[in-house]
Amino acid sequence: MTDETRRELDAEYKTYWKKNLALIRNLLIIWALVSLVGAIIFGNVFYNVSFFGVPFSFWLGHQGSILVFIVLIFYYAAKMDRLDQDVVKKMNAVNGKSRGVSA
Repeated sequence: MTDETRRELDAEYKTYWKKNLALIRNLLIIWALVSLVGAIIFGNVFYNVSFFGVPFSFWLGHQGSILVFIVLIFYYAAKMDRLDQDVVKKMNAVNGKSRGVSA
């Protein structure tokens, strides 16, 4: 493996992990906003809204945040699957180029 190929692969790894960490950060922010802001900080505001026969802030704190978390897990898995596929294609192109094979 040449130094140029190694640099290209290192750049791909760094880009991959930056995108992965940014996605994790953004999804955790969404979950925290739903859990903390929706259920606790605005709890008094949402208390008067009835949802399935209970105050919405109560439902959001006990059931809603869990459902949001499950949705975020599926979103993360789908997004990472696409990101992984893109990285594999780029890595194969870089490896093929280093061997003189057209991609």
